[in-house]
Amino acid sequence: MTTTTTGTAPTAVSTSVALWFTAIGCGVAETLVRFATPEPPGPVALAAVRFAIYLGLAGLVLALYSGRDAVRWAVALLMGLLGTASLVVEPLRWLAAGGAVPDFLAAADGPTIVVVVLRVVHVLAVLAALVALFRPAADHWFRR
Repeated sequence: MTTTTTGTAPTAVSTSVALWFTAIGCGVAETLVRFATPEPPGPVALAAVRFAIYLGLAGLVLALYSGRDAVRWAVALLMGLLGTASLVVEPLRWLAAGGAVPDFLAAADGPTIVVVVLRVVHVLAVLAALVALFRPAADHWFRR
């Protein structure tokens, strides 16, 4: 038997959902912009896989309105932990290998700068979404 929470989600949950969709939108936009960079991603099939993943994540985010705590934890772990790791591993490896941000920015073309901005907004949206998702009002709503 599936139980759902009746009533309207608190502002913290609605804010979190909006921020998760901001993050998803940044991911979709980044995928599209990467096709205009000097080193575009692999075949279009790769983009199709990414879009399928984003579609699944969007469904999971909408499921937050069910009020089920398991959904909240699934979003937090999949998008908050694994998703963030996938966003920051590449830049951290580059920095660890001796990459210099000023040199990178000086050599970057327009699409690459857009990708960087999208990535930063994406990470900030995820962090803010996580904070909102675990605010006291959200905690109370998910646990009733």
